[in-house]
Formats: sequence, structure tokens, C-alpha cells
Amino acid sequence: MFQRFIRAIKSMFGGLISSIEDPKLILEQNIREMNDQIPQMNDNIATVKANLLMLQKELNRNEKQIQDLTNKVRSAIQANRDDIAEGYALQLEKAKESLVHTKEQLEFAERAYEKALKVKKVFMKEKDRKIQEAKEALRASERSEWQAKIVDTLEQFEVGGIDQTHDEMINRLNERSAKNEARMEIALDSIDTETMEIEANAEKLRAKSLVEQFKMEMGEKSGSINMDEEEPTKEQEGSKTIGNKEKSGS
Repeated sequence: MFQRFIRAIKSMFGGLISSIEDPKLILEQNIREMNDQIPQMNDNIATVKANLLMLQKELNRNEKQIQDLTNKVRSAIQANRDDIAEGYALQLEKAKESLVHTKEQLEFAERAYEKALKVKKVFMKEKDRKIQEAKEALRASERSEWQAKIVDTLEQFEVGGIDQTHDEMINRLNERSAKNEARMEIALDSIDTETMEIEANAEKLRAKSLVEQFKMEMGEKSGSINMDEEEPTKEQEGSKTIGNKEKSGS
């Protein structure tokens, strides 16, 4: 019974957490956290490296100390000062023990440093892989969000949105145009266009007859003027003929 209650609590809070989690924000946060771990990792590696260098220096000091104590023991023995040689010998023994301990620590520090470098290498490789995956997932999420917006827009076209008003307005304009064309046809049918054409043709004929009349009048006037000009010419010719006859008679 208690286990069922625990499962119910977990399912309830698990569903609540899943509902408020945003995968996009979580991935972005993961990328920031992985990048933030690099300086901390570098600090840890630097600490291991510093310990390694200190142990190397201590090892060098121990080796130098052992060499100096060895020379002093030998010098004391050669000077027949065994009492002094014994003191240096005890110090030499402690220096050798310290050297062994330092070597052990140095070996451990070297392994720790090598392991830290390997861990960093693996971490950097894994970090780059995860960041690349996260970026690809984020880009895919952006594409899917854009596609979802397009789908929402298309659905709005179909469901009482732009599509409905679009078709409705087009139908209204088509109906209005059809009505206006019908009114124009009815108006033209109600007008006696044949009578208007007959009257227009009659006007043209009347205008044409007026022009012909003007031409006839102009032709008669020009004919009378020519006849007036010809009569004096005949009289002059007659006078010229009489004058010629008189000349010939004389």
C-alpha cells in the first residue's frame, strides 16, 4: 500500500515537472554548465600540476641532501671521527626514508596528473559532442516551431479565419460585378438604339446633302463669273475684225 502511494506521488510530481520543463531552455542551460566546468577543471589540473612540481623539487632536495650526508659520513670516517660519522649516518638514513616517501608521492602525483589530462580530454570530446547534439536539437526545434506556425496559419485559413473571409469577399465582389453588368445590359435593352442609329444616319445624310448643295452653289457662281469675263472678249474680237476689214478696204 505504501509503495502504491509513493508511486502515485512520484507520478503526480513527475507529470508536474515534465509539464513545466522546457527542453530548449534546459539544453541551453546544459551547454552553459558544460562550458562553465572547463575553468574549474583547468584549476583542478593546475593544482595537481603544482603538487607534482613541488614533489619533483622536494625529490631533488632529498637527493642532494643524501649526497651531502654521504660525503660527510665518508669524510668523518676518513678523519677517524666515528662519533660524527654516526650522527651523519642517522641523518642519512632518515633522508633516504624521506626520499622513498617522496618518490612514492611523486609517482602518485604523476599518475594523478596524467589521469587528469585524460579526463579533461575525454570531457572536452564528450562536451563538444553533446553541445553539437544540443545545437542540432535546438535548430530542429526552431524549424519545428516555424513549421508549427505555418500549420497554425493554414489551419486558421480553413477554420473560420482568413480563408472564410477571403472567399466571402471574393463572392461579394463577383456578385456586385455581375449585378452591375446586368444593370448595364438592362439599360441598353431599354434604349431604342435602332432609332438612335437611324437618326444618326439621317444627320449624316443631311450633312452630306448640305455639303453637296454648297458645292453646287459654288460651282454655279464660278460659272457665271467665267461667262462675264468671256463677253467683253468677244466684243473686242469683233471690233478687231471690223478694224482689220477697214484697213484692207482702204
